[in-house]
Amino acid sequence: MEEIGKAAAIAVTAALCAVVVKKHAKETALVLSLAAGLLLASLALGAVEGVRTLMDDLAAAAGLSPAVLSPVIKTVGIAILTRVTAEICRDAGEGGIAAFTETVGAALALFVAAPLLRAVLDVVTGLL
Repeated sequence: MEEIGKAAAIAVTAALCAVVVKKHAKETALVLSLAAGLLLASLALGAVEGVRTLMDDLAAAAGLSPAVLSPVIKTVGIAILTRVTAEICRDAGEGGIAAFTETVGAALALFVAAPLLRAVLDVVTGLL
């Protein structure tokens, strides 16, 4: 709970600073936003590691192979990174690049999930 308070304080402070700086130097405001985003992402790493450990434990208890769990985690990572990158591009006024980023992210998520789809197909055909 303490981490969300830190994250909120960093985000609000950075947003207010960026609004003030943006009036005089848009580029500097964008760099400030990126720096705040990196700081916020570093706060999230501890929570992500905890979730990863829990998912590994649950997968082991359920008898799932890492090959099944790995595409899910990679797809979530791709989705988060794509969303953040597209929003940064939009903040910089590059809506076209943001749209292409989202398209690439969707394609990569499908590519990463393909082994999982193949495993589901094998299970379904094995049942028939």
